[in-house]
Parts: sequence; C-alpha cells; structure tokens
Amino acid sequence: MGRTYSAQNIASYIVYDLNETYTFVNSQAIQVLLANVEKMWMKVFGHSAFSEPTYDLSNGYVIKEVYDAYAECGNAHIDLPAKEWFLRYGEFQLIQRTYAVPAFTALEEKIMQSILENYRRRQLTKVS
Repeated sequence: MGRTYSAQNIASYIVYDLNETYTFVNSQAIQVLLANVEKMWMKVFGHSAFSEPTYDLSNGYVIKEVYDAYAECGNAHIDLPAKEWFLRYGEFQLIQRTYAVPAFTALEEKIMQSILENYRRRQLTKVS
C-alpha cells in the first residue's frame, strides 16, 4: 500500500532528480509528471498519491498549489524546487527553505524512477 504525499514534496523530488541528469524541467513539465505519478499510484495502489486536490482540466492536469508555487518561473528551466516558510517549534524566526524530498519506499522509488526515465526518453526523442 503506497503512502500519500504532498504534491510539493513530489515536485521537489522531480526537480532535483531531473537537474541531476541535466534534463530540462519547467512548470508545465512538472504538472505533466505529477499527472503521470497520479495515474501510476491509482493503478498500483488504488488511491491518490497526493494530499492536495487535483483537477483534470480541458487544457491539462493541475495541482493548484504546485501551479501557484512555480507560476513565477513560467516556461523557464527550474533549478531549485519552490520554497516554503518554516517555523521551528519554540522559535520566533521564520525560515524560507525548499520543499523537502519525500522518503519513498522501494516500490514507490521504482515507480518514480520509471516515470522520470520515460520523461527523459521523450525529451531525447524531441531533440533528435
């Protein structure tokens, strides 16, 4: 049984992984990849991958929170994941940091790597 994660955390995983392999990723690509994650999660585990609500619009798949976080990037390449404000317990200073990467199980990691490998392959066929 797969776990449910924040879409922001999965988007962070996607950005870090694709940047490691020097693969282009923008806000639109993140939404497409999140749609693929959702499909695979439903197929394998029978439930949604995300804690946030998802929307299947006529012009594409959208998770509003992720869309809003990456809207400022537009169609440009994303080097780092979106940032969140964090307040440690007992402290009074807000800290801005990038969203954390989720700790996937081995099966979840395998699913994510499969999705990202398919994305990389599609990117290479577009270029050539």
